[in-house]
Amino acid sequence: MTFDVAPDARMRAIIDAPIAWNEERERLTLEYRRAHSDSAATDLTIAPRAIVLHYTGVDSARATRDYFDDARIEARRPVLARAGAVNVSAHFLVDRDGTIYRLQPETRFARHCIGLNHVAIGIENVGDDAKVPLTDMQVIANAALIRDLMVRFPITHLLGHSEVREFEGHPYYLERDPTYRTIKRDPGARFMSRVRALIDDLKLAGPTRE
Repeated sequence: MTFDVAPDARMRAIIDAPIAWNEERERLTLEYRRAHSDSAATDLTIAPRAIVLHYTGVDSARATRDYFDDARIEARRPVLARAGAVNVSAHFLVDRDGTIYRLQPETRFARHCIGLNHVAIGIENVGDDAKVPLTDMQVIANAALIRDLMVRFPITHLLGHSEVREFEGHPYYLERDPTYRTIKRDPGARFMSRVRALIDDLKLAGPTRE
């Protein structure tokens, strides 16, 4: 894949667009962390070691951002609701034109990936792999954002959400409930391979590379 400028030169300034945060959400998030990662946890601070890429499955950054604002997971997602009341979220949201929104601090625990929430930064991408395919600008933006995060945190692994089940058994993977698992397709093998091609020099490990 080629571009007419260096991929990391195209990253726009990150726009802060914090999701709604209140005492209820903080309490529910801590309850989730205690149930699934660390029963003795007293706060929501994480030390990021991995990045997990996702797609939203919808075509609107605004709709995604508004969805994340809700403190509680919706009842129509029973598998997730049984595992905890706090809503899902992510740290970043990348729009289809490559605009990057920071939704919450990178060092705050967020519910976005079973088994890795305690060490992973989550990046959502507006779209999917069929009706609203992810774009070239999102590939470039993700690569640039990953480079930026690498400067600020000791990141060692990059995973797609669909690859996380392959990662069980790694020391980073921690899920206290052995029955809590889901099958994910996002963001797709093609998107992951394109992003990885732009950051190959970083030598980030994937689901099977130590």
